[in-house]
Amino acid sequence: MIKSMDSQKKHKPTYSFEFFPPKTDEGAEKLRHTRDELARLKPRFFSVTFGAGGSTRERTFDTVVEIQRDSGIEAAPHLSCVGSTRENIREILDAYRKAGIRHIVALRGDLPSGMGLPGEFRYANELVEFIRAETGDHFHIEVAAYPEFHPQAPSAQADLDNFKRKVEAGADSAITQYFYNADAYFHFVDQCERRGLDIPIVPGIMPITNYTQLARFSDMCGAEIPRWIRKRLEGFGDDRAAIRAFGEEVVTDMCRRLLEAGAPGLHFYTMNQAGPTQAIWRKLGL
Repeated sequence: MIKSMDSQKKHKPTYSFEFFPPKTDEGAEKLRHTRDELARLKPRFFSVTFGAGGSTRERTFDTVVEIQRDSGIEAAPHLSCVGSTRENIREILDAYRKAGIRHIVALRGDLPSGMGLPGEFRYANELVEFIRAETGDHFHIEVAAYPEFHPQAPSAQADLDNFKRKVEAGADSAITQYFYNADAYFHFVDQCERRGLDIPIVPGIMPITNYTQLARFSDMCGAEIPRWIRKRLEGFGDDRAAIRAFGEEVVTDMCRRLLEAGAPGLHFYTMNQAGPTQAIWRKLGL
């Protein structure tokens, strides 16, 4: 399945870790510990997810500023179209600029159920265009990519066209939704190369620690758990240690295959835990 991957091989591999803003003081303390553990691996950046609605936005901002200040590693906040207006995105960009933030992950975001419209920006390419128009080259802009296609995309073709629009609007690089089928990634890169797109497309990696939670997430976001992996995980029942050991092995093998084929790094969805990511990192010899 691996085609040329030439568009990706020319980029120096970068590694990054994703967190979500904690909801409690206890969660904030846990995240500080996770951040310090993972900072030792010297990633290129830490990203922080963004919730629609006021309180989670403020938590994202505070978390981002604290991470960059206390770890010395670049922090990249997520910005979402959902519920956003030009005015409040302008304010957020201004606040991040003043705080010394230079890296942003621009997303459409998921519409909360019952919410009909995303806001003044309908698609991520409009958000990317706005950030570029407002701030020039100040921010390095990441966008999302979907090797197995966005669950709401009318077709594979439409999804690739949408990704192309984001790149043409000014995206510097992309992070994929997590997947467990490396061929889906190779095929996606090949399709992008045919459209003349050559920005780094970094695979998103989700360590496997809890099968029930993973199955729920995957159904929501359209990430496929291959049948053979699903069946093995179901067979472990409540044996958390067995699930983790098997998950570690499967994900490490996939990461190794991606890197050997020329993927420009890895982006780990940490779920605010250091252990699972560190285990894969060690096995890969990074």
